[in-house]
Amino acid sequence: MRMASGLQQPFRNAVLILVWSWLLLLVLVPNLLVIAASVMTRDAGSFLSLPLTLDAYRQLLNPLYLEVFLQSLYMAVMTTLVCLLIGYPFAWSLSLMGPRARILLIFLLIVPFWTNSLVRTYALKLILATNGLLNQGLMNLGLINEPLRLLYTEGAVIIGLVYLLLPFMILPLYSVFEDLRKELLMASHDLGAGPLATFVHVIIPLTLPGILAGVMLVLLPAMGLFFVPDILGGSRNLLVGNVIKNQFLDARNWPFGAAASIFLTLAMAFLMFAHRLSKRRIGEEGA
Repeated sequence: MRMASGLQQPFRNAVLILVWSWLLLLVLVPNLLVIAASVMTRDAGSFLSLPLTLDAYRQLLNPLYLEVFLQSLYMAVMTTLVCLLIGYPFAWSLSLMGPRARILLIFLLIVPFWTNSLVRTYALKLILATNGLLNQGLMNLGLINEPLRLLYTEGAVIIGLVYLLLPFMILPLYSVFEDLRKELLMASHDLGAGPLATFVHVIIPLTLPGILAGVMLVLLPAMGLFFVPDILGGSRNLLVGNVIKNQFLDARNWPFGAAASIFLTLAMAFLMFAHRLSKRRIGEEGA
């Protein structure tokens, strides 16, 4: 027993050193560099230079970029709502299925992750194109007389984002539905609450941490997946990720690109705080 504990201690220390080194080198240091870049001055030759300034943050309030941010937020919110409307009943149904059906559906849900998201987006482009599979199928069925303009629209971008991000909404919701105590639903029924009242006053509050976790995993990535608008939306449907990419690669305005990146990071921190607060509240109410 003593020998086993003696071997565990060095292994645990090595794991802790590895984890903390990874967090410091690949998480903390890059974020500090982004913060430092956001308060420096744009330089045509070396990209960044002194003196320190907050011009990049002031530029975020420029009506041109503010419109892009609001449009990006709108598309991300619409994507999140569609994912929630599809993912919530799917995760609920998944938690009620038998073990074999549940394992099969979870496997089918995870299978797309085995393919690069860029490849899947190009496949979706072939489906939504004017002569794509969807238009050809609708025309063969006689539902339309001429191809619909689906590609290079706002709807195509939202479809692409939902296609890529839907599993990130379903999995946290499935986790909370798995932990949902059936006794609470039975107690609600015994106390005279109908299905709608039980859903509103019992199920939704108890699954709120999963909802917020799904929103956190969908909303912010939906604002940053720049290749989806590039492939499916054309140049008229931009996300914050497109602005950041363009500032670093095309405009060479690194301070502004870094400031926009920090904007997304702060938004993620806010959602994480809301998620933690909801879990604490659920725990206090359960106690």
